[in-house]
Amino acid sequence: MVVDRLFPTAEAAEVVTLVREIAQAELLPRAAADEASARFPRDAFRALGRAGVLGLPYPERFGGAGQPYEVYLQALEEIATAWLTCGLGVSVHVMSLCPLTDFGTPDQQEALLPPLVAGDQLGAYALSEPQAGSDISEMTTRAKLTDDGYELDGTKAWITHGSVADFYTTFARTSDDPRGGISCFLVPADIPGLSFGAPERKMGLTASTTTALYFDQVPITEFRRIGAEGEGMKIALSALDSGRLGIAACATGLAQAALDCAVGYAKERVQFGRRIADFEGLRFLLAEMAAALDSARATYLQAARRRDAGRTFTRDAAVAKMVATDVAMKVTTDAVQVLGGYGYTRDFPVERFLREAKATQIFEGTNQIQRLVISRQLLANQ
Repeated sequence: MVVDRLFPTAEAAEVVTLVREIAQAELLPRAAADEASARFPRDAFRALGRAGVLGLPYPERFGGAGQPYEVYLQALEEIATAWLTCGLGVSVHVMSLCPLTDFGTPDQQEALLPPLVAGDQLGAYALSEPQAGSDISEMTTRAKLTDDGYELDGTKAWITHGSVADFYTTFARTSDDPRGGISCFLVPADIPGLSFGAPERKMGLTASTTTALYFDQVPITEFRRIGAEGEGMKIALSALDSGRLGIAACATGLAQAALDCAVGYAKERVQFGRRIADFEGLRFLLAEMAAALDSARATYLQAARRRDAGRTFTRDAAVAKMVATDVAMKVTTDAVQVLGGYGYTRDFPVERFLREAKATQIFEGTNQIQRLVISRQLLANQ
């Protein structure tokens, strides 16, 4: 189903329409096969980069499209509807540029941003560690000062695009201060001392490569430190706010794909001499799925519009991420139920959608962390 959307400009409508056409023509037909073979679609990201998708929310002076976040997220939703691995990949890439665009110096931006915005290079976000997931203050990866800049040592875990990205927005400890001792670095993939673990064996999103990163005396010039020393915690959390909106849009797209499949099946499947879509109980289930999906879309658009207006959106991003990913889990589960036994087989895509939905509740901060963020803001205002 083509989603009936509202856009701020005619140009924005054209952009999202173009992205939807690319996604349906180029991504959807290969998604199932590439997921089954765990084949990372690097060529797909290059094609999306050439089409300008990876630079949608970034300034035109760096080669971006200069679109508002509410437009970028609706385009991202269309990609995720076709293939969640690609939607997630675009979201991670765009999030990995946030520190450079928001905290980088003009010289850093001029030198580093254009190939990243154009999609010639693919980014990754290296924050989590084996013992520092939700609590990033426990980070142990270190950046030691040297005569030539810094030397990074440590391990990062659960890195989307690990081993296949061209650069890693990396957070490392530059002092022992739990919160003020973290700094941000833009690490190229081909630098000496950087290596990767084997791809994680995940229950879903198998075409999206996830690995550990190992830093062994990795040399980084001071020019590649983003922001001041000790600003890393602020930079990381700021980027995560935007990244959570990306995950919310992706989860909404996945739920849309599941609903579309369920509706299509319900109109064709005949039992007791009638289409199952004609049974009131199933109609109510489909209506509940659609209402939940509409709620998810509304929450991420509300948060995006606050971001575009320059207002704080941390709480809104947490709400959007929590609501949209919980909706994705519910709608994909219900879609399997609509298809019955067929929904539990790999002959239909809804079983894959269900496996993929679970991951959206975990990355960019678990939904328990989102509840913590929301409650802290509520209580701080009492």
